[in-house]
Amino acid sequence: MTEMHFNRRSFLKVTLAGMFVLFGGTPAFSKIAATESLPEGRLTLFNTHNNEKLSVTYRTGDGEYNPKALSAIDRILRCRYTEEVARIDIRTIEFLNRIDKDLGGGNEIHIISGYRSPEFNVNLRREGRNVAKRSLHMKGKAIDIAIPHIKIETVRRTALKLRKGGVGYYPTAGFVHIDSGPFRTW
Repeated sequence: MTEMHFNRRSFLKVTLAGMFVLFGGTPAFSKIAATESLPEGRLTLFNTHNNEKLSVTYRTGDGEYNPKALSAIDRILRCRYTEEVARIDIRTIEFLNRIDKDLGGGNEIHIISGYRSPEFNVNLRREGRNVAKRSLHMKGKAIDIAIPHIKIETVRRTALKLRKGGVGYYPTAGFVHIDSGPFRTW
């Protein structure tokens, strides 16, 4: 049996790595895991409900997250019904970024739905919309997107290849749902 000895530095590294995993790599730790190679953290988002546009670099090349940029992303993805702003899961943002880069990068991503307040989710269900009772939109872990000039089927295939989370396909509505939950499709 191998004995492990921890000095203060190795203990702190292990503790921080564990917190990073436990909290899903949230920006509270301001840097991504050194082992993961990610494309440039830059997105251009257009909210189709309020016509707001945002072009932002939320992560530097060396993995440093920009808290102001992440807050701007949270704001543009706010609930369209209540205007409530919620923290968007960094894994969802990274999934979206990866889709954009795999489709050539620099695309204007149209946001159909980002964060959804519980109140709005209930209203949508009352209207007979096909929304999940415990939707990941209510946790800031889901986004419905379309990318002009790129077929919705191509966006779907790109998201599926990444296997980073859930991928829902809504061709008649014209969007793809992505989330940072477990990999699954519908």
